[in-house]
Amino acid sequence: MSHHPTEHRPACPLWRRLAALAYDLLATLAIVMVVGLVAQLATDGQLITTGAQVVIPAWYRPLQALVLGGYFAASWRYGGQTLGMRPWRVQLRSRAGDAASWRQVLVRLLVAASPLGLLWLTPSLGLRPTLWTMLLVWALWFAPALFEPRRRSVPDLLAGTQLQLLPR
Repeated sequence: MSHHPTEHRPACPLWRRLAALAYDLLATLAIVMVVGLVAQLATDGQLITTGAQVVIPAWYRPLQALVLGGYFAASWRYGGQTLGMRPWRVQLRSRAGDAASWRQVLVRLLVAASPLGLLWLTPSLGLRPTLWTMLLVWALWFAPALFEPRRRSVPDLLAGTQLQLLPR
C-alpha cells in the first residue's frame, strides 16, 4: 500500500480558501498593472485611444488573460501555491495527494475563470446585473466546499484536485 506524505493532510476550509483568494486579488491587480505598463511602453503610450469612444486594441485583453492564467497555472503546477495561498498554508494537490498535473491545473483554471465569460453579457444586461450574475455563479462554484468531505469546489471536483493545509 502506497502512502503519499500529503494524503492525510487536512482539507482546506472554505474561509481559508476565500482568504487566500482575497490575497491573490491583490497579486492579480499588480500583475494587471505591470502588463498594462509594459503594453503602454511598447505602444509608445498609445495603448488606449480616446475620442468619441475609448478604443482598446483587440490583443490587449487576451494578453492580460494569458499572463494572469500563466501566473495561476505556473503557481499551481510548480509548488502548488499562489502568493495568496502561501501565508494561509494552503496547497493544491491532485486527488491522490501528488502535485497537480498540467491537465488538472488547466481544467481547474478554465472552470474557475469561466464565470468571467459572463462579461460578454454586459452590453445587453448592464454592468451591475452581469457582476451579480458572476458572483452568483462563483458562489455556486464554492458551494460544494461547504459539504463535500474534502472541501472541494466545482473547479476542484472537475479537475480532480484538492486544497490541503500544510503543516506549520
